[in-house]
Amino acid sequence: MDADALQKLIHLLKATDDPLIQEQALITLSNSAAFSVNQDLIRNLDGLSVIGGMLLDCVPTVKEKALNALNNLSMNIKNQEEIQVYIMQVCKNIESAPLNSDLQLAGLRLLTNMSVTDDYYFKMIKKIPCFLHLLSEGSERTQVPSLLSLFDNCVNRDILLRALAFAANLKKNVNSEGGITMEDEYSEDSVFSILCRDSTAFAQKLASLLHHPDTDVREQVVRILTQH
Repeated sequence: MDADALQKLIHLLKATDDPLIQEQALITLSNSAAFSVNQDLIRNLDGLSVIGGMLLDCVPTVKEKALNALNNLSMNIKNQEEIQVYIMQVCKNIESAPLNSDLQLAGLRLLTNMSVTDDYYFKMIKKIPCFLHLLSEGSERTQVPSLLSLFDNCVNRDILLRALAFAANLKKNVNSEGGITMEDEYSEDSVFSILCRDSTAFAQKLASLLHHPDTDVREQVVRILTQH
């Protein structure tokens, strides 16, 4: 879609109160955002604020479609700078949504993209208990795979880098001044304990990844190991 078509679509989304039209407009914007050139166009046309405003809509399916659109748009670093203002609302939607629902899954996907760097961790760090609840109580749709299985040489590079970045960013925030202090709240086999305490199993995984052929992977491993 060209800029004129995107602008008309954004104006339609802003002007209508019809949930069906809102859903279709958001689906179209989401599909358009799969192309990097459109990610910039939508931002420049103030589309991020219009889509973000849909997160307050009372219709769950509209919220879900808005989250899907923001998820695609969040692949752009400049877009992340604007989307980060909606992180708290996304967390609220995840927490209030029915367990294993499409709405909950859409919110988790967006937060996954927004947590690739540690720039916005402080906005979601207090929701870790909620995420751990989803990990233990959710279905396969909302559970992450077995945690330690992600830290393996045979795992896809992009997935491995995401897992390592998550571990490094979490540990950095825990160790930073004013970071969370909830060590006593989690059991020895919790995500928190495995990543932030002296877990032998996790240490062994990291040691094996020091020999990974990819430089970025090795750098993330060193980043985790050198944080105290």
